[in-house]
Amino acid sequence: MSDNPDEDLWRKHIVPLTGMSRDGMPLSENRAPSPDLEPWVARLVSAKMTNDPNAHVACGMCNDLLYTRVIFNGRWTAMTADGHDSFEHEVLQFGQQSKFMPLSCTGDIMSAGFGLRAGAFHALTGRSAHELTDRIERTDIFGVLADDIKDVFSDEYSPEDWNLALEEALRRYIDRHDPAPPNPVTSAFELAAFADPTQSLGDFAEQHNISLRQLERLVKRDFGLTPRTVMRRARALDMAALICGVADESEEEEILLRYFDQSHLIREFASFFGVTPEKFRARPRPLITLTLEQRQARRLEELDRLKPGEKRPWFRSDY
Repeated sequence: MSDNPDEDLWRKHIVPLTGMSRDGMPLSENRAPSPDLEPWVARLVSAKMTNDPNAHVACGMCNDLLYTRVIFNGRWTAMTADGHDSFEHEVLQFGQQSKFMPLSCTGDIMSAGFGLRAGAFHALTGRSAHELTDRIERTDIFGVLADDIKDVFSDEYSPEDWNLALEEALRRYIDRHDPAPPNPVTSAFELAAFADPTQSLGDFAEQHNISLRQLERLVKRDFGLTPRTVMRRARALDMAALICGVADESEEEEILLRYFDQSHLIREFASFFGVTPEKFRARPRPLITLTLEQRQARRLEELDRLKPGEKRPWFRSDY
């Protein structure tokens, strides 16, 4: 519980309709894409929560995917690399984040989106992920709001309806453009960040028959960050998920042992989230918990530690 009662007011009004953690945090409905979209799409994510029209939820996010999101039934603000901005009823492209990005919503929290695998943005658009790092673009690149799809994105439809509509928009885009899949080294590096974010970059490069300089260029293009930052962020995101109660508790020791000592943990965590782990734990983090949970679900599935559709260890029993 936060020391500031105003920070907990949202709990009195919000009604989660897509899941809840054992700690009472609202969750999204998220899943892997259909097999035909898997080369490019990492996750489909829809969140549906009713809220008092004037209730304000201030939090943030730190994504390791480039996301397309349709937002509706809420008024959003964010502090990006380009400054403070407001968003409402539109399609947004969220770049990967190099650190915690402040984000807030007033009213209902309803959004539908998909996260692209590392390298997929370049494969699908020809653009570097670096162009969008820590930024939000107002553009419907993938035709999510096509005339025969856009009406689905309302509170009258279910989150699974939203996810299916997103898949249809993506399928049409891919059929038109016939893109190649992401670079296989990029895909291997993405999985390596899930499996062992402490591994040597030199060893990884050697295993894939490329130089460190080639790895730097490839990761910068496809993740928008340096390889070292990608690995450091992966460690910090796993730690944050553990703190927020949306990680597999059996991994706690492994996650903690990625840091040399307590001072290393504090320093590294604060470099991404702006606060120590203790301060991060001291107040509820509803919006970042949403994004951390979908990342952990995907991570465990891709590492074959959780089957798609299997109940996640952090879910409340009545959801």
